[in-house]
Amino acid sequence: MERPELPLQQLHAFVVLAEELHFGHAAARLGIAQPPLSQQIRRLEDKVGHALFSREPGRVTLTPAGRELLPAARRALTDLADGLAAARAVGSGRTGRLRIGFAASLALTVLPGLLRTFRQRFPGVHLDIHEMTSAPQIAALHDKTIDIGLLREPPADETELGFWTVLDEPFVAVLPATHPLAAQRVVELGQLAESPFVLLPRAVGPQLYDQITGLCTAAGFTPRIAQHAVEWQTVCALVETGLGVSLAPASIRRIRLKGVAFRRVKPGTARTRIAVAWRKDDQNPLVERLLATVSQDRPDRLQAR
Repeated sequence: MERPELPLQQLHAFVVLAEELHFGHAAARLGIAQPPLSQQIRRLEDKVGHALFSREPGRVTLTPAGRELLPAARRALTDLADGLAAARAVGSGRTGRLRIGFAASLALTVLPGLLRTFRQRFPGVHLDIHEMTSAPQIAALHDKTIDIGLLREPPADETELGFWTVLDEPFVAVLPATHPLAAQRVVELGQLAESPFVLLPRAVGPQLYDQITGLCTAAGFTPRIAQHAVEWQTVCALVETGLGVSLAPASIRRIRLKGVAFRRVKPGTARTRIAVAWRKDDQNPLVERLLATVSQDRPDRLQAR
């Protein structure tokens, strides 16, 4: 297909003259003198190879060639104007698509409020939400299949990604309701030494897994892992069946299961961090918009890492 070489200025002049059918009126509307308008029309006619207007004393009309060109010329100018407006909106971060990965447990804490606020501020942005654990989020950020990650315990050795801690929370013991320790308000970590554990696999969240097992080690025992589960909802369900106990972020208490008891642990100084993650070299203005939303909503908790 041959590429048409039609300057936009000539195309615009043609459409205005076709609407006015008067060189003087069209020139005034375009803000130019009549001779330059006539020159633009003649250059366009030379490119088309046919007259576009019939010029008679006191009367200007479209030729058949002109009538054929007019709808396409209008569409071209409208499409270009729409494209420019869309590009400006995307470039300014008012529209576009933002791909967000999130750990399932964050639906119990920061995720709903953050997304609600962002949607209120930028209703023209389409949010593409993907539920995934922390390690896959890191991989997806590197692969550029997501733009933002919301995860637990960001890795300490990352150089290409930026992290902001938006919230930290304590751990709780997750117990079958029939477990003897469920009768206590606070559980000492060492008291869990004899119970089998249900934990997330290390591969889905290495830092959180190591933190939990490290807490057990500091309490004088190595946890005996009876079962792994990828999601905290499943961990709690397996605890309810009596397969074992667990240590989990405190927000897990919002998972309501009648056969599960959540108890504070001692020592209670250890906390798990929730962070927003992004590529440091990402030029997507929507990433900046979301980070600005995070910083405005949680200025007292936001910490760079």
